[in-house]
Amino acid sequence: MLVSATEMLNKAVEGHYAVGQFNINNLEWTKAVLLTAQENNSPVILGVSEGAGKYMTGFGTVAAMVKAMIESLNITVPVALHLDHGTYAGCYKCVKAGFSSIMFDGSHFPIDENVEKTNELVHVAHNLGMSIEAEVGSIGGEEDGVIGAGEIADPAECKRIADLGVDFLAAGIGNIHGKYPANWKGLDFDALAKVKELVGDMPLVLHGGTGIPADMIKTAISLGVAKINVNTECQLYFQEATRKYIEEGKDLQGKGYDPRKLLAPGFEAIKVIVKEKMELFGSIDKA
Repeated sequence: MLVSATEMLNKAVEGHYAVGQFNINNLEWTKAVLLTAQENNSPVILGVSEGAGKYMTGFGTVAAMVKAMIESLNITVPVALHLDHGTYAGCYKCVKAGFSSIMFDGSHFPIDENVEKTNELVHVAHNLGMSIEAEVGSIGGEEDGVIGAGEIADPAECKRIADLGVDFLAAGIGNIHGKYPANWKGLDFDALAKVKELVGDMPLVLHGGTGIPADMIKTAISLGVAKINVNTECQLYFQEATRKYIEEGKDLQGKGYDPRKLLAPGFEAIKVIVKEKMELFGSIDKA
């Protein structure tokens, strides 16, 4: 069932586990994540970047597909459809399209402007029963052409944003999008602990979940992280499985060129990695 992410993340904080946000890019991605969540009785968040939304011909198309798929697949676990790293305009588009949750990424604005825009969108989202995520301290790496330096969030600025009534908060602690480089310094848990001290039980969000060692993931969860984003890892698993299928010549055997057969290995690979992440995050049987 399609819901806001508020209740599932508050439960995650109380239960000391995290809910995975798995970004979707097409029908196969969406179906794989939903089925895996249902099979493992796990709440789940479907993340949609503005680039992915555009690729799928618009947020309205995405929302209609997700809602229809939830019904046709009889998905009964809690599912949130969430805008990932949304712009101010993108948030309003997702509100109109029927998303159940949005993220406004104002981390690249001066803090006063971030506060002003976030405050406005908090009222809009809550009036419609939607959850809203905000961000302080840009996430490293690149996503949809936006490059972040991987800033460490200022705990005082995090508190200013949290006090606006956002439902969950992404605070930069050295995490990055995409693959982590060999010289990555790791997550700054001192910074995370300081943020946690100021924002209390507000669910915190860890972007760039691909490639972070399991022990760091578990430490982050112990310090209040209740939502962990995974995108690149699903892309890599999908790519590797599809490449293997083609390199083995299976696309040339019989009707192996049929898209439903060609994309099937990637679909199954996504299910594998999503289940692994749910096990690591502790969300299985928490629906």
